[in-house]
Amino acid sequence: MTAIPTSADPIELFHAWLALADEKELNDANAMALSTVNSDGVPSSRMVLLKDADAQGFVFYTNLGSQKALELAANPVAALLFHWKSLRRQVRVVGAVEAVTDAEADAYFASRPRESRIGAWASKQSTPLEGMFELETRVAKFAAKYALGEVPRPEFWSGFRIKPSRIEFWHDKPFRLHERVVYVPGDGGDWEKERLYP
Repeated sequence: MTAIPTSADPIELFHAWLALADEKELNDANAMALSTVNSDGVPSSRMVLLKDADAQGFVFYTNLGSQKALELAANPVAALLFHWKSLRRQVRVVGAVEAVTDAEADAYFASRPRESRIGAWASKQSTPLEGMFELETRVAKFAAKYALGEVPRPEFWSGFRIKPSRIEFWHDKPFRLHERVVYVPGDGGDWEKERLYP
């Protein structure tokens, strides 16, 4: 029975698992369920794509008018769940949330395909849409507006960083004797880890 490596650094272990998922998953190995809570304490989950992960945290980008962004503004904590079915593994992350810097958002936005940048301008994310023609009209409008030159980042589009206070690695094992290893920040910037019963 292969055990989860006892790495001292959960971010390093996460990247090793993500690299393997990139090889094995059919698509979007960086997909993660993001759970937020509104001001009334009602939870909400949706799939988003991880765009960066380092010692500072886990980063994703969105329209700042979206439900998730509004909920994070009201209650800046979140949970993430990566589930790689082909590997029978998952990673759970919980932590406080902060906005990325303008420089980070600008750099990532500039790296996106032009059509995605136009789409960011066209979408009034999470608001009612009468029909697809309305969206197509807005796409055409902004494609014409930015026909020449660069497409700038909208002021209503940016990113968030989840700063982990807990990271759990889960690996499926026979007879439901699953392996679970949890990391939490310790004193002096190191991580403390422990195993949990399945």
